[in-house]
Amino acid sequence: MRSKLVFLPGDGVGPEVAEAARIVLDAVVNKVGLDLSVETFAFGGAAIDSHGTPFPDETRDACLSADAIFLGAVGGPKWDNAPIRPEAGLLAMRKALDVYANLRPITVFEGMTGLSPLKPELAEGVDILIVRELTGGLYFGERIEGADTAQDKCEYSRAEVVRVARIAFEAARGRRGKVTSVDKANVLATSRLWRNAVNELHQNEYQDVQLEHMLVDAMAMKLIQCPSAYDVVLTENLFGDILSDEASVLSGSIGLAPSASLGNGTRGLYEPIHGSAPDIAGQGKANPVGAILSVAMLLRHSLEQPEAAQAIEQAVQQSIKAGHGTADIKGSDSTRQFTDHIVGLLPD
Repeated sequence: MRSKLVFLPGDGVGPEVAEAARIVLDAVVNKVGLDLSVETFAFGGAAIDSHGTPFPDETRDACLSADAIFLGAVGGPKWDNAPIRPEAGLLAMRKALDVYANLRPITVFEGMTGLSPLKPELAEGVDILIVRELTGGLYFGERIEGADTAQDKCEYSRAEVVRVARIAFEAARGRRGKVTSVDKANVLATSRLWRNAVNELHQNEYQDVQLEHMLVDAMAMKLIQCPSAYDVVLTENLFGDILSDEASVLSGSIGLAPSASLGNGTRGLYEPIHGSAPDIAGQGKANPVGAILSVAMLLRHSLEQPEAAQAIEQAVQQSIKAGHGTADIKGSDSTRQFTDHIVGLLPD
């Protein structure tokens, strides 16, 4: 059966890393014989330029009918004063697809602790999965703009918390069996609801998984002090956005970090967590690994091809271990050179 993929190159370095992801995907497809249909559509700032809106109807329709969507990057200073910013398209797409759980793996590969800004003994063994709630909280609450006062409403329902917490507990069952739920329950009402809902779900369905709670400010500190102590980290939208960017540099560069945004079915949105980096766009300097590993997650979660996903992950690890990489990880390769080396390490 043919699977339908939608590619959204987006803005800045987005088209460059999207091309890298597509090269790796095509190589894997040819090796394992997957039947894929891949189409490219405008999104973000590029779509504002071509269609006057960051999320055109034709892009929306294609995403809603796809098995998976890959996004390169979105935004940039060019559109800072646009009536609708490119990021609004991203929020609208997440809501339209109902991808409420964002999975962000943070891994320091064996033998690669030297890439981390932490001391090797702290970076060794880091393997964290951050599960971020993606369609609630401050980013989707009522917003009142103002020059003197402004307001952003943070709201969560018990059902929203339970559905993303279930994904975190299920993930922990397949990993090391521990969930750290992060909130600000000593101050925020939404965090107290969050903690109560997570506790109830744990008690009723997941007592085999270890659960601990951590306040977000303490978690920000602990991610630096002892990151290898954490397995699955569950948290709400804003906290997850911040903590996952902090955690992304543990492996050496935000350019290495992939992500998957999932809902109730197998359809997902896959993207590197880095931004559009307009200062290096078009120069062949962007690290393609976050995008390439996002394709691996796409194969695993949406196309049920775990062996192909693992082959990509191993090729990335081997390439970096062999000394290849872009400048952000102390390498001398261009985006395309690094990509080609990874493709060359894929098994026949």
